[in-house]
Amino acid sequence: MEIPPSHYPATRAAVVAVNYINYQHGSPNKIFTLQKVTKASTEDIPDVGHKYHLKFSLEDILHQDNAINCTAEILYLLSNQRTAPQVHFTVEGEFKKNTDEADNKFYNRIKSLQEPLVAQNIPDNYGNTSPEMEPISHLARVACGYIIWQNSTENTLYNLFQIRDVKQVVSNAPISALG
Repeated sequence: MEIPPSHYPATRAAVVAVNYINYQHGSPNKIFTLQKVTKASTEDIPDVGHKYHLKFSLEDILHQDNAINCTAEILYLLSNQRTAPQVHFTVEGEFKKNTDEADNKFYNRIKSLQEPLVAQNIPDNYGNTSPEMEPISHLARVACGYIIWQNSTENTLYNLFQIRDVKQVVSNAPISALG
């Protein structure tokens, strides 16, 4: 059944897809945000759940390249147990910006700090984030993308508001082993 793209459930399902995309493809130097849902429909699958079929655009908020067009199917399963929605997406073209070099530079800088990184309230209570904390904020959004996707239901909408505490855990593992 077609639903208006501006309909709240369509936007809510698109946000789940964008968080899943951030979890899969985001980094300290690449974070995506929803621009606009352009087409939406729902499908009730008896004894399984509700599926949303969406077309939407997103953008890399750090590079603000052209919009990336996506299609996604988000299936919220009927279950007594909390189960993450199933998300399948495709993008037109590919995620243009390769951030591997910048990401490795960031990871090496953090790993070489004399003292482990400790920070609080990112952004501060006025919405400000210092430039040196921007990559930390972006990395938190990537991790938060996983948490939002895992905990989303058809009736919830989660968003990262503020990082309360950051404490670096020192590891001797090579960067390539971390992800």
